[in-house]
Amino acid sequence: MGENRVLGAAFVAMAMFFVAPDAIGNADADDAPFRLGAPPKIGMVLYSQRSDGGWISSFDLARKQMEQDLGQPIDYYNNVESDSVRVIAATERLIAQGSNIIIGTSYNYSAPFAYLADRHPNIAFLNGGGVTNGRNLQSFYGRAFDSQYLCGMIAGAMSKKGKLGFVAAFDVPVVVQSLNGFTLGARQSKPEATVDVRFTNAWADPNAEQNVTLDLIDAGADVIGGNVDTPRPQVVAQARGVFATGHNRDLIQHAPKATLCSSVWYWARYLTPTIRAIAAGTWKPEPDVAIPDFKDGPSDIVINRDLVPKDIYDRVMIERMAIINGKNIFEGPLKNNKGVVVVAKGKALSTAEIYETTWHVEGVVTPKIPTQPAN
Repeated sequence: MGENRVLGAAFVAMAMFFVAPDAIGNADADDAPFRLGAPPKIGMVLYSQRSDGGWISSFDLARKQMEQDLGQPIDYYNNVESDSVRVIAATERLIAQGSNIIIGTSYNYSAPFAYLADRHPNIAFLNGGGVTNGRNLQSFYGRAFDSQYLCGMIAGAMSKKGKLGFVAAFDVPVVVQSLNGFTLGARQSKPEATVDVRFTNAWADPNAEQNVTLDLIDAGADVIGGNVDTPRPQVVAQARGVFATGHNRDLIQHAPKATLCSSVWYWARYLTPTIRAIAAGTWKPEPDVAIPDFKDGPSDIVINRDLVPKDIYDRVMIERMAIINGKNIFEGPLKNNKGVVVVAKGKALSTAEIYETTWHVEGVVTPKIPTQPAN
C-alpha cells in the first residue's frame, strides 16, 4: 500500500514536472548555508546492480567506506534505472523512511533530482554524474581525464606498435574528456601513437563491449583503454593476449594478465567531508557541477606492478605528482584530430571547458559510422 501511494505521487509529479534539466549551473541565489532540520540520515539511489563491476560498484564501495567514516548505516535502493517515475518513487521511499541526505548516481537522475530538491527543500541532494544544481542540490564528478591521462601514459609506453584502442560508451563530453586525456597520455609516452575509438552507445552493454574490443584488436590495437561500466573489455583483451586499462574501479582482479592500470573512483573522498559539512550546517552547493581537484578529489589511478616495469611506474608517479601540484594536461598548443589548433600556446582549458569538450584531440581516430550496440 505504501509503495502504491509513493508511485501514485510520482505519476502526479511526472504530470506536473517534466522539463529537460538546465545546463550546468542553475543554483538558487540564496547565499545562506543549507541546514538540515534533523540529525543526518543518508540514503542512496543506485542506477544499476551493486555488482556491476564498474560505475555503481565504485559507489557501493564508497557507501561501505562512508558507513565506517560516518559511523552510521546507509539505506539504499539499487537497480533504479533512468525511468524518472522509478527514480522519484525510490527516493520518496527513502525520505519516508527518514533519510534527509540523498545520494544519486546518474546523469539521468538530473531532472528527477531537480524536481525532488524543489519538492523537499529541507532534504540535501547529491548526484554523481548529474548536471542540475540548487540551494539543496549539488551534482558532482571528478577529474577522470587526469587519471585516464596517467593510464594513457602507461598504455602508450607498453604498446609495441603505438596503435591503441578505446571502448567508449557515447560520444558525449563526459566520455570525450576521458578519451582525450587517455590519448594525451599515450602520446606523452609515444608521440606518434594513435587511439582508435569505438562507441557502444550504452553505458553498460557487455555484448557490445566485447564486439567492439574484438573489432579494435582485429584492427591492430595492442592496448585497449575505455570508459564503460563493465570489465568485459579487459577480459576480452586478456583472452586475446593484449594489454588493457580499466575504468571506474580497480579491474585488475578481472583480468590480472592484461590490466595494466585502472582509472578509479574513490567517491568517499568527496562525499564524506561533504556530508560532514551538511551535518555541521556549513554546506553551500556550488552553482556549477562540483569537480574537486585531483589532490583531494575522487579520481585516481591504480597500477598493476606485476605488469608495469619500474621505470614506467616511476615516470607516471612523477607525472601524477605534477598534476596534484597543479599541472593542466590541456595546456596548449593542442590540436584536434582534424589538425586545427584548439588551444593556443600559453593557454589552457579551464575545468568547465574540459567538462564541456566535444572535439577529439590529435591522435584520436573516430569511426566513419558509429558502432551500434549488439542486439
